[in-house]
Amino acid sequence: MTTQEFQSRSAVQIFLHYFKPHRRLFLLDMACALTISVIDLAFPAVSRWCMYRLLPERAYQAFFTVMAVVLAAFALRAVLTYVIAYWGHTFGILVEADIRRDLFCHMEELSFDYFDHNRTGQLMSRLTADLFDITELAHHGPEDVFISGVTIVGSLVILFSIQWRLALVIAVILPVFFAVVWRCRRSMQEASSAVKQRTATINMDIESALSGIRTAKAFANEASEVRKFDASNDAFKTSKRSFHKAMGRFNAAMEFFICALSCAVIAAGGLFIMQGRMDVVDLITFNLYITTFVNPIRKLSNFAELFANGTAGFRRFLELMRREPTMQDAPDAAVLERVAGAIDLDHVSFSYDRHPEVLHDVDLHIRSGETVAVVGPSGGGKTTLCQLIPRFYDVTGGAVRVDGADVRSVTQASLRRNVGVVQQEVFLFAASVLENIRYGRPDATDEEVIQAARLAEVWEDIDAMPQGIHTDVGERERCSPAGRSSASPLPASF
Repeated sequence: MTTQEFQSRSAVQIFLHYFKPHRRLFLLDMACALTISVIDLAFPAVSRWCMYRLLPERAYQAFFTVMAVVLAAFALRAVLTYVIAYWGHTFGILVEADIRRDLFCHMEELSFDYFDHNRTGQLMSRLTADLFDITELAHHGPEDVFISGVTIVGSLVILFSIQWRLALVIAVILPVFFAVVWRCRRSMQEASSAVKQRTATINMDIESALSGIRTAKAFANEASEVRKFDASNDAFKTSKRSFHKAMGRFNAAMEFFICALSCAVIAAGGLFIMQGRMDVVDLITFNLYITTFVNPIRKLSNFAELFANGTAGFRRFLELMRREPTMQDAPDAAVLERVAGAIDLDHVSFSYDRHPEVLHDVDLHIRSGETVAVVGPSGGGKTTLCQLIPRFYDVTGGAVRVDGADVRSVTQASLRRNVGVVQQEVFLFAASVLENIRYGRPDATDEEVIQAARLAEVWEDIDAMPQGIHTDVGERERCSPAGRSSASPLPASF
């Protein structure tokens, strides 16, 4: 789906959209859930029939045949439970993978300014912890609600056919229980959102600490880093405590209503038996159905927690997916081709987020083939000026042109394919030297990569590595011929 579709559709429509590619697994899960509910509903009714018909008549053969059928039904129930546990979770994982792919692709489309304000740890939290909760909701949510709904409604229908007065007592108590569930769910959802925000902050702090661990060791600041981590970790414990309080209130209310339901059935049933309106067999049947109620009610308890966590995660997912990139191609943007290399900055001004201007009325004209060095003090705007050429940011005044074309009038992809960028801080992907060098041109041959390494004057070092150009490297990692760490960076692209 496009960003506009995410903006125009409701959360439920978007959530169900991810079910569609895997609907067969979803229907299998629901079919198994329905069969389990039917088996659970049938057992008390079969037991009642046996107590009324087979036991008084001492029909041994028929009774034990029925018990064998019941045992076979429970064996089938066990198999279906396995199917739900395995294929149901597989369905949830597939949904999670689709959501994660869409989220990652959308992050790739966002502009530089978004990443200026959001740290890697926060984004990692959105791609991992938040989506795990969505997976659990996708799998267990519909299944738990479906099983609980079928079991509770089916039980009430059967109980009304047995003794409507006693069934009415149960029917009056259940809505009160569900009202309490709904109220507790809201507090759990709010607490879960706070936990997720705090988790993202902790991930950000961990990412920062691990990325700067060499610097911390160089300045013997390990104790300071531990203190900063302890502060964020304590804040996380506080937010988690709020969630557990909300969950504890819910579980306490649920346990009370389950016990109160059993007590109400025994009290009302005892009264009806003493009045001659009911017999002991029917009261036993009612108690069996109360036991049948327990599992669906506990599933609703789990669902309340899943719903609180899952919807909090899904809301954070939608918040990001509905965010449009700041840099947009113009509707009539042209494809930039056959670039000669002339660059013109016509009275360019620029500021970050309406802060004081970094660049003011800069007028610079570079002819094709000309080499220009931009020098100046740190913070003078040299990097900013270079980042305006491939349109990582839009100017706030003036225009940047490549071969006479305003960079805002051409597609970003074609512009950046024709502008070579050597970052100030070299980043290495977790891949081989070969893959890192040809990152800018994935179709480059091995010979072209080797030639680029020679031009960069790093080929001798690469050739002396353990696996040569196929040696694996990673983020901030440098490999010397002996496999030791080295300060010499490898080119990221050519």
